[in-house]
Amino acid sequence: MTRCGAALALLLALAACNRTDPEAGRAEGARGFPRADRPVSVPGKIDYSSEDQRDNLGEAKVVMDLAAIKAGTTVADIGAGEGYYTVRLAGRVGPKGRVLAQDIDAEAMQRLGQRVERERLDNVSIKVGAPEDPKLPENSFDRIFLVHVYHEVGEPYAFLWHMRPALREHGQVIVVDADRPTDQHGIPPALLFCEFNAAGFRLAEFVRKPELKGYYAQFEAVGPRPQAKDIKPCTAAKGKTGTQ
Repeated sequence: MTRCGAALALLLALAACNRTDPEAGRAEGARGFPRADRPVSVPGKIDYSSEDQRDNLGEAKVVMDLAAIKAGTTVADIGAGEGYYTVRLAGRVGPKGRVLAQDIDAEAMQRLGQRVERERLDNVSIKVGAPEDPKLPENSFDRIFLVHVYHEVGEPYAFLWHMRPALREHGQVIVVDADRPTDQHGIPPALLFCEFNAAGFRLAEFVRKPELKGYYAQFEAVGPRPQAKDIKPCTAAKGKTGTQ
């Protein structure tokens, strides 16, 4: 090989090494899905963290009534944290119902597990999930709760895609959140609707309630689950996919 040829080969090799992998830094379960065009809130407490304060506002009762939670219902409480909704759902669904408390924080799940044992909530189970995949069992839930947590999901399209098979027929996803930017512990409704629609869900109900310090949105799966490559990402500015 000539000196010029060797130099060219070296330059090409260096260029190949420096080429940026578009999927770099993403979890395996998120690869192939669009990236979210929005910032993400740092996990933390909502405006009122006391369970007594939330009960005084009637928050859990309002949400469970809107979601038609009754005896025998099966519910996944994603982002369960310390278990505010978990323990109240357990009481509502009764011994014939089931509640799965899920969170990505293993320490929080350990503490919640201790609470479940202490309060003898025999209809509750605990599971640690992943940021891009809640790792829920398929065809298992009548309702999936995402209360003041969806704005912390950094890979929403992968997350919703992985979550969808966990719903039973006629199952619904319940989102409670605040109407503010996603880096301020909220998400504008238009953007929420768009992201769910992109993953094959449609809005079934939407109401604003002072007890929630925000809004309640209810979604249901429609049609076949889209392929990752066919999902059109939403723009944070407009809450629309690139094709709308």
